[in-house]
Amino acid sequence: MARQGMVMALLLVVLASGCLESATGAAMLSQLKPTLAVTASPTHNQVLHGGEDVITVTWSLNATAGTDAEYKKVKVSLCYAPVSQKGREWRKTHDDLKKDKTCQFKVTEQAYAATGTVEYRVALDVPTATYFVRAYALDASGTKVAYGQTLPGATFDVVSITGVTTSIKVAAAVFSTFSVASLAFFFYIEKRKKNN
Repeated sequence: MARQGMVMALLLVVLASGCLESATGAAMLSQLKPTLAVTASPTHNQVLHGGEDVITVTWSLNATAGTDAEYKKVKVSLCYAPVSQKGREWRKTHDDLKKDKTCQFKVTEQAYAATGTVEYRVALDVPTATYFVRAYALDASGTKVAYGQTLPGATFDVVSITGVTTSIKVAAAVFSTFSVASLAFFFYIEKRKKNN
């Protein structure tokens, strides 16, 4: 009986802490102030290549935004555009930022400045898709308190690497040649054994 009481008490504590966290700690995108003006160097629908092209991201405080005294850091990310989220639950936008899967590729996280610029070489592991850039302003505790993004008009495409490099092609050619030569050699040896 005491064991059941302990289990029930533990269950209540876990449920209460989960409710408290969802009531206080979860930031919602719809509740953040869009106080950052964000621009990115790619033009609308420009195609970038993973490992080759560089994106220049600039952010600044909107003139009508008010104060930015609580902003301590800025976090900039590459985010899947709505067209690249269709039919892909692992890329979906969610208002609860803990559940949001839109912005999976970190560009930078650095000390906040009212105006800032960063250059980012598109990583090789960024999948082929359409993207936009979003920047979050973080307070001293690391909580997202404001944001800005290049949507809706400034999306761009990233083409990831195919994985077939010149060295792989050369290795495939060498091994193919070796296998054909080995087959011919062993065929010759077998034929010679039969004749003796």
